[in-house]
Amino acid sequence: MNSTSSQLSLQSSSRVSCFLLVFTFALTSVFVAGCGGGSGSTLTGNTAVTVLASSTANDQLSQYRLTVQSLTLTSQSGTTVTLLDTPQTAEYIHLNGGVEPLTTVSIPEGVYTAATATVTPGGPTCVGMEANNGGLLTNGAIGFGPTAASGVTVKLPSPITVTGTSMGLELNLQVAETVSSFDCVASQLGSATITPTFNLTALTIATQPTNQSNGKAIGLHGLLAAVETGGSSFSVTGADGPTWQVASSSSTVFQGVTGAAQLAAGMPVDMDVTIQAGGVLLATRVAVYDANPSTLTMENGPLLQIAASQSTLFAHVDDWAGPITYGLSITNPFSFNNAVFQISGQLANVQSLPFTASFNASNMVDGQNVFMTTHATAESRYPIYVPITTMTLIPQTINGKVISVSTSGNFTVYTVTLAAYDLFPDLAVQPGQTTVVSNPGNVVIYVDGNTQLLSSSSIAVGSVLRFNGLVFNDSGTLRMDCAQVNDGVAE
Repeated sequence: MNSTSSQLSLQSSSRVSCFLLVFTFALTSVFVAGCGGGSGSTLTGNTAVTVLASSTANDQLSQYRLTVQSLTLTSQSGTTVTLLDTPQTAEYIHLNGGVEPLTTVSIPEGVYTAATATVTPGGPTCVGMEANNGGLLTNGAIGFGPTAASGVTVKLPSPITVTGTSMGLELNLQVAETVSSFDCVASQLGSATITPTFNLTALTIATQPTNQSNGKAIGLHGLLAAVETGGSSFSVTGADGPTWQVASSSSTVFQGVTGAAQLAAGMPVDMDVTIQAGGVLLATRVAVYDANPSTLTMENGPLLQIAASQSTLFAHVDDWAGPITYGLSITNPFSFNNAVFQISGQLANVQSLPFTASFNASNMVDGQNVFMTTHATAESRYPIYVPITTMTLIPQTINGKVISVSTSGNFTVYTVTLAAYDLFPDLAVQPGQTTVVSNPGNVVIYVDGNTQLLSSSSIAVGSVLRFNGLVFNDSGTLRMDCAQVNDGVAE
């Protein structure tokens, strides 16, 4: 078994090293009793099963990339089938509350009661103000500490019945159980206990999917790798690893280009897709934020530090695709003096919000999630930073507690308080920033009839929930146009 280690952190504007150890875990399942006897006897055909990556997390980590090397299911009769035999890499923190297709495979119908997988994880990464180092901005991968002797778990909350033409299986990384015993804000990053833990659950695909629970994947980012004539289908190299073959139709909404015919290899895309019969991915929305594919690199992640004295910033690059390969350089300096600022078209109700929702050089704030493009040919440092061509505000997930409920027009308004380690309150204390948030520990959330409510109970004061949407800085107040609500994670 080979292992590699290196380390990277940023203190003020300098990088230090990052500790990254790659290793392989054998995953064994924990089966929760309750399978029905004899139900598999009438299941004799094959089903196209789409495996989707997802995660459940609070806001402690900024990045966690891992590779699932293999994944198998075992039926109640003892038969084993392979779901993944080609390694699939994904970045799981940006999938908090969302899903991302990994692969589609045809397997026999039946009742499956156990799962086994092998995983090669990278270093979980956090960002914070280093209390033990003079309050400087620090970014880096957490070193691996001890691994639980009992190994890693793939949990089946209930037996999985594979049947029908198509269905999904959601492989959900339980981040709080996976990465523990660390403190990003208060300590010198240190080491963490790593015990990769997943929930594997069946997902019924609706005729017209509307959210992650019934066959829709939202906000997939990557570069167009190839486009068929007329754009009726295209392949996308995902920014975090997967490759998707996608079809378009007359109902596909295009943003940034007039239609499918304008798509070209090398363009960056932000897209929503639905799973169709046989596992086909159909694009419902395709956004192109930079239509010039020449030497284009795209980067996604949160803003970390915005200088007041010049048009430069630091951002945490969670995912990237293009000629610039960031490798372990996950915190990078950029110049935005010529950047075009945009807002994602994923949410169609931005103009209906009861406040002026804007995103520009004068009101962007640390912690906001952005999709950036550049045509630079290489990463660069002082005094010539990587020039940003476009910077687009995109949705993000926050985990917080509801402290008040009100209404404004067609919106229900929730004020949510964040944990101290969340990027918004943690980064707001930095000196010399362009913009200052008056109360960075609170976010005002706007929910309307377009919001997907996927939490297990109604929202009330005291509820801890995960909210996904666009976060705006409205004259010093953080406000979110909410796209989806999920059950929260203990802070």
